[in-house]
Formats: sequence, structure tokens, C-alpha cells
Amino acid sequence: MAATFWAPHLAAINHGSILSMDCSGRVITKSFKRSTGGSEHYIIVEPPADLGLTEQVACLERRYDETRQELGLPAGSAVFRRLFVSDAMNQIPLLRHSSLTADEDGSPVALSLIQQPPLSRTKLSLLAYHVSGAPDLSKCRLTSRHVVVEKNGLAHLWTTGLCPASDDKLVPATQQTRQMFDTLINTLDGLGGTLRNNCVRTWIYVKDVDVFYNDMVTSRRELFLEQGLSAETHFIASTGIEGACAHRFDIVTMDAYSILGLAPQQVSYLNDFDHLCPTKDYNVTFERGTRIAYADRAHLFISGTASIDSAGQVVHPGNVSRQFDRALDNVEALLRAGSAELSTLMHLIVYLRDPTDHPRIKAALSERLPGVPTIIVQGSVCRPEWLVEVEGMAIADNEDPALPGF
Repeated sequence: MAATFWAPHLAAINHGSILSMDCSGRVITKSFKRSTGGSEHYIIVEPPADLGLTEQVACLERRYDETRQELGLPAGSAVFRRLFVSDAMNQIPLLRHSSLTADEDGSPVALSLIQQPPLSRTKLSLLAYHVSGAPDLSKCRLTSRHVVVEKNGLAHLWTTGLCPASDDKLVPATQQTRQMFDTLINTLDGLGGTLRNNCVRTWIYVKDVDVFYNDMVTSRRELFLEQGLSAETHFIASTGIEGACAHRFDIVTMDAYSILGLAPQQVSYLNDFDHLCPTKDYNVTFERGTRIAYADRAHLFISGTASIDSAGQVVHPGNVSRQFDRALDNVEALLRAGSAELSTLMHLIVYLRDPTDHPRIKAALSERLPGVPTIIVQGSVCRPEWLVEVEGMAIADNEDPALPGF
């Protein structure tokens, strides 16, 4: 179920400096509820655009807290939060002092902070993922970059903000890519896992994607071959898009999601070759989508998807509206391959090269996906001709008691 909330004018006091502010903003949520395995909730919050940064942060905190109360989410139910910001180097130091970036009552939360300016004119937007009603769930923080969520015999590893964290010298993008993947590989190895068998999803953010994307792709391809990931085995669902962290000389940053304890029969890969070509056809190494099946549900991770056809060509060059329609058609085809549909999307992120395209894409979203929580941000795609890219995550019913429960 999805819901949008619009709050009335609220009074707020922040150390005596903010006497009152309009905390309306935009909140949209969607929940997947089952009696077994717990309920899953996605929350998107955007503060009013006419406030300053400090006020926007305070407003976002307030609306997020109110929404969790409305959904009956207990403290400690947050698993993952991503904050999209407009100016990472200046805003992230302030956000480090916010409750948005803090663990809840000693319960760790995986936190992603990425510069991709929200196109609703706000300085920041929030995407949060919560799990409730699961008494067997426990969380622990391995490092500042890794949180493990244990549930029903599986260990879900959330990895965020992998980057060189360099402010004093520039290292080649190929070397930076190798470094962040090595960190993930070593962490998985310490948990008894591997990149090939356990990593389900990555998000790779590339500063100045028009210049450095190919360097990242080259380094990733070489590393994947070493790890046994190839067109003959499989790749990993992924988004490779323009974005930045708060470190001056970091070219690449990565978030990842891995599952330890997965049975091979739980994993399948989503393709529809009538709509999209295999990614190997244009020499990149990621899966279009990955489906993880449980006894009562399936999680479908849709990679960054653009206006591409079965021959690997850009469709509708120069027309962002038609490109957006084709991208959604491609997402729909991938979901259909996993026994799901657009209505099962729990959230959608839309990346636009040109911010002035926001009004028409916002209108198209309202018409085609009115109940799906969405965020539209500025992020150039790996080919300059692609004006828009979308990614998302869906949860669909699944009935297979032979599989592990979520």
C-alpha cells in the first residue's frame, strides 16, 4: 500500500534559533506486509524547497519521525537510509550531526550519502528502508561502512560509502575502483562469502561520468574475471551513474548489498531480449536485474535502465519523454520476467542529465506510477545520448515453502 502525507504548518524550536517553519514537504510511503517474515517499508521524504539548509534538515527529521510513528515503526527498525544532497562537500559535515545519520538506540543503520541534487529544488531528499514485525532480526556494525542484518539464518550485508576518502591527491579511477571492490571482497571473505556467490546489488557513483565511466568499467571487468564473474556465469545487478561523495579527489564511490547464506535456487537473473540486449553486447558487466526468492515473497532488484533496444542502440535520441517511456517499458519487461509488474515496485529513482526536464518527467511519473515512491535527481547516464535512467526495487508475492523465509 502506498500513501502520501501533507503536513500542516508546524511550530519547531531548534536550540532557540528556529521559532517556526512550514514542515509540509512531501512524504510518500509503500509497505509490503506479511504475517511471516515481517513487513517491509520504503519511505521517501523531501522538505520544503524554500527553507535554508539547517531548516530543511530539521524539517526532514521531523517529517521522518512523524511518518515512522504513523506507520507504527519501532526504534531500531531502520535498515538503510540514503540521503541525496545537492552539495556534498559543504552539506555532509552538517548532516553528520543530524539524527538522520545516527544509529537508533544503539541499533546500527546503513547510511549512504551521495551528491545527486534532488530536482524538487530541495537541498536534500531521503530514501529509507525499514523492516518491522520480525522478532528474529538483529543488527551489528562491522565497520563504519558495513552493517550486518541477521534474520532467519541469513546475514544481509549492507555496505555504503566505499571510496578512497582522499582529500590530498588524485588516484586514477581504475585504481580507485579496484580499491573499493577489494574492500567489499575482503569483508565478504571475513564472513565466509564471495563477491560471485553473495553480492546481489551494487550502486557505483562516478564523478564526471562522461570522462571516467570507461575507466571504472575497465577496472570492474578485469576484477570480475578474477572473481569468476563472466558472461558464462553471471554478473551483479548494478547502477553506474554520475554522483559524488564529500572527498575532493574521489572519482568513484560504491554502495552494495550482499546476502550470506543464500541457496542457489533462490537467485535468478532478469532479462527480456525482445526489449534489451545482454549487457555483454556493449562490453559492460552487470545484470539487468536480479530476483531473490523467499518462501513468501521475492525481491527484484532492477539495475539502472535506460532507453535501449534489443540491438543495444539508444532509442528516441533527443526526446526525454519518449526515452522515459521506453525505459519504463524496459523495466516492466524485466519485472515481468520475474513474475512481477510495475505496481509491485516499492520505490523508483529517476536520474536526469538535464535538470530542466524535471517538470515533464514528474508529470509522466504522476500519470504512469502514481502510487510508487519516487525521487528524481540530477545524474548523467553513461552515454551522453541517454537523457534519463531509472532504477528500482520491487517486492512480489511468492509461494514456495521449500525456500528459506525472509
